[in-house]
Amino acid sequence: MSDELKTPLLDELEKGPWPSFVTDIKSMAGKNEMCKDLLGQLEKSYEDRRGYWKHGGLVGVMGYGGGVIGRYSALPEEFPGVSHFHTVRVNQPSGWFYTTDALREVMDIWEEHGSGLTNMHGSTGDMVLLGTRTEELEPIFRALTEKGWDLGGSGSDLRTPSCCAGPARCEMSCYDTLAMTYNLTQSYQDELHRPMFNYKYKIKMSGCPNDCTAAIARSDMGIIGIWRDDIKVDQAAFAEYVDSGMDIQGAVVDLCPTSCISVEGKEININDSDCVKCMHCLNRLPKALSPGDDKGFAIALGAKAPIVEGALFGSLIIPFMKIDGDNFEPLHELIETIWEFWDEHGTARERIGEFIERISLATFLEGIGETPSPKMVKAPRDNPYIFYEEYYEEEGASASEE
Repeated sequence: MSDELKTPLLDELEKGPWPSFVTDIKSMAGKNEMCKDLLGQLEKSYEDRRGYWKHGGLVGVMGYGGGVIGRYSALPEEFPGVSHFHTVRVNQPSGWFYTTDALREVMDIWEEHGSGLTNMHGSTGDMVLLGTRTEELEPIFRALTEKGWDLGGSGSDLRTPSCCAGPARCEMSCYDTLAMTYNLTQSYQDELHRPMFNYKYKIKMSGCPNDCTAAIARSDMGIIGIWRDDIKVDQAAFAEYVDSGMDIQGAVVDLCPTSCISVEGKEININDSDCVKCMHCLNRLPKALSPGDDKGFAIALGAKAPIVEGALFGSLIIPFMKIDGDNFEPLHELIETIWEFWDEHGTARERIGEFIERISLATFLEGIGETPSPKMVKAPRDNPYIFYEEYYEEEGASASEE
């Protein structure tokens, strides 16, 4: 970095034990004028205690309505290198599996046409390329597509589907997250690249209740692996944990949220009817415990970060579902039914979770044709008084007969 640029406030962010983004930007500033001016504008923002970015503008690539987020400097004369500083989202492969050659291809393209700065990964999973000019967008897009890459989603569209490593790396996975992510990405190209929804719609896939993609908290549709039979137990492997001196009582039994585990000598017993699939015992005893054989996934709708109506967790609307081989049609039908109902009755910039909050979960389930079940929960039940329409209908019929 040039000695002329002093950044005492940003330098503070390099102190301490953790890596700093400032160090990364400085490493690029010596060979990229955009990064040098980025440091200058950020330093001024810290000095003045205000941001100098302007968002918006219709920027993108031919034929796509998403994938590029427009950003401009409010101080273009002072920092011309970041007068344009657009972000490009690149669609990641299922499970974030890359070869080093593939990553070098992307970085070579980005250093030629942009700042060279990246974010691995964005909240929707995309490879995020930070900072380029408007006139470089088409050359970037052309170079990426020639190498087999595509842009991700942005705006009021389907955001790039993402998933955990699933069965490729994890023995806890209850369905093939990689295959499902690939299928949904290929099936919904229009929805991904051409904004048509009320607002953004994120789909995240986690292979088990550990939920390594944080689908329950950060996706409009979270597809989370689950099983509905008993946890499989290897008593011999459990005995080895006991013999190793592990504190089974303190580390496992006492921490079970429903107290469904008991231990007698070197044998573990689980009351599966009380199990809520929290995964704690399986994570602590992976050699002895594993998911059951009747595997599938649950679907939660409506999670989001706190922007308009505050943070929301997903509401469980499909307690259990299975895919038969590579037949994803039942899942497609559900997704498209949800989109159609949301499109017809939702409002502009209303996330699906906010939509459900506004019309109620019961009305939403009726609108998408799902029969209500006690397993469909927005939050753990705290009201013991549950009433059903059928009850009132029967009462009304009895009264009229009298």
